[in-house]
Amino acid sequence: MATLDSARLKAALQRVAEGAAAAAAELNAADGQLGDGDLGITVSKGFAAAAEADLPSDLGMAFLECSKAFQRVSSSSYGTLVATGFMAAAKSAKGSESLDASAIPALVAAARDAMMARGKGELGAKSVLDSLDACVRAIEGADSAEMGTKAVAAARQTLQDFKGKPCKLGRARMFTEKSAELDDPGQLAFLRIVEAAVPAAK
Repeated sequence: MATLDSARLKAALQRVAEGAAAAAAELNAADGQLGDGDLGITVSKGFAAAAEADLPSDLGMAFLECSKAFQRVSSSSYGTLVATGFMAAAKSAKGSESLDASAIPALVAAARDAMMARGKGELGAKSVLDSLDACVRAIEGADSAEMGTKAVAAARQTLQDFKGKPCKLGRARMFTEKSAELDDPGQLAFLRIVEAAVPAAK
């Protein structure tokens, strides 16, 4: 992918919506061990709504529509964070109808930082923030053709890196010993999202 525009964003959202629907039961089960058990519903409904949204040619406005779509269908903490991430990307991409692939790391970094601020989270607490950070570091300076596979690899490695470590953020932090034995649901959801967005990397 040499450039990102609304059409490519729309296509990626449709792939993620399909992937999120397929992974919904898995994510609900993972979340049920450490949370409310509705993460799969949140992610699948949110991306389905975003995929159905009418995206304008202005990428900033397109990301804004994605944020609004998530906010309409999900009031959960994860849904709010995803909407916040889309909002940050919207501000970064405002006024652009296309962006070079080299701008994508900055968009993801903006989403990460906004989500950290909104959720009052820190890196290293075993959450989706760590996955986003790993993704940014993996794709920074990467060739556009390799970004997708590097992002998926980073998301997978994040799950491995936190094996045996307790969750220190969100509801999962109440299950210190149990959470150390399990994947963080938010990190797992991020992996499934990126895998769906980059089908060739599966």
